[in-house]
Amino acid sequence: MTSIDDLPFIQKELSKYFNITYIKNPSHNTIKDNIDGFFAIFTNPNNTRVFLGKEILEKAKNLKVICTASTGTNHIDLNVAKSKKIKIICLKEERSIINKISSTAELALGLTINSLRNINLSYLSVLNNKWDYAPYIGRQMNHLKIGVVGYGRLGKFYCKYISSFGSKIFVYDPFKKIKNSKYHQINNLSKFLSICDIVSIHIHYNENNNKIINSEWFRKMKSNVIIINTSRGELIDEKDLINFLKKNKNSKYAADVVDNESNYTHNNLIEFSKKNNQIILTPHIGGMTKEAREYAYSHASKKLIEYYKLVN
Repeated sequence: MTSIDDLPFIQKELSKYFNITYIKNPSHNTIKDNIDGFFAIFTNPNNTRVFLGKEILEKAKNLKVICTASTGTNHIDLNVAKSKKIKIICLKEERSIINKISSTAELALGLTINSLRNINLSYLSVLNNKWDYAPYIGRQMNHLKIGVVGYGRLGKFYCKYISSFGSKIFVYDPFKKIKNSKYHQINNLSKFLSICDIVSIHIHYNENNNKIINSEWFRKMKSNVIIINTSRGELIDEKDLINFLKKNKNSKYAADVVDNESNYTHNNLIEFSKKNNQIILTPHIGGMTKEAREYAYSHASKKLIEYYKLVN
C-alpha cells in the first residue's frame, strides 16, 4: 500500500520472508476486496487514499499485523485493529531511528521562510513575465517572535534551526520542562498565541486532540500571524481556519497536511487555497527525502520481519 519503487533493497529483504503483492495507489474497494488472504500490510500515511478502518479490517480474516513506516497512525483505526488482535508496528517509539530523521522539521523551516519571503508567489509572477519586487516585500526573521507548539523530536529540531536566524523563540508544551536557556517556555496558551508572529505546530495527533486548533486559538492570535503545520491536518479545524483567514487578510497558513488526506479531492482547504494567496500546501512531503525514507522503511521492514519470526 505504499510506493517502494525507489527502495529496491526493501523489496529484496521482505521477499525473503513474504510473498509480496504490491498494490500501488490502491482504492478503498481494491484493498477491501483483496485483503482476505494477507498476513501483513506494509503501509505509510503519505500518499495513501485508504483508511484502514472497520469496513476493511472486518474483511481481513488472516491479517495479523499492520506495519507503517511512520510515527503517525491516523490512517489506521487502532481500536478496530485492537479488537481484531491485529498487531500495529510503527516508528513512534523507535528513538534510535527517528532521532536521525530531521526532514519534516527542515520542511517546516522551508515553509516558514517561503511564507515570510513570498518565494512561491514571486516565482509565479516571473513566469507571468513580471519583474517587480513591490508586492513581495517580506519580513526578517531576527525581528520576529516564533512560537513552537510541542517540544518533542521535531519541535526541538525546528527550534534549533530557527535559533540560527536570531529569532526570539517561545515554546508551548505543558508536558515538558524546557531546559534550553535560548528558548522561552510559556505555559499560558493565551499569552503564547497573542505574542507570536509565527506559530509552528509539532505535536502528535490522537483522538483527544482532534480539531484542537480551532476558533478558540485563532481569536487569540495576531491578525497577521503565520501558522505552520507539518504535523497532521486533523489537528486543525479547517472550517474555523478558513473563517480566520477570510477575516485576517494578512495572515497565512503553510502546511504539509490536510484533514482526511485519504479523501483530499473533497478538501475545503485545498479548494479555498485556489482562490487566494494566503495558503501554501504541499502533499505530505515532510518525511519524503531519500535519507528519511531509507531510515524509516528499512527499520519498519526489520521490525516486521522480527515479528514474523516471533510468531512463526
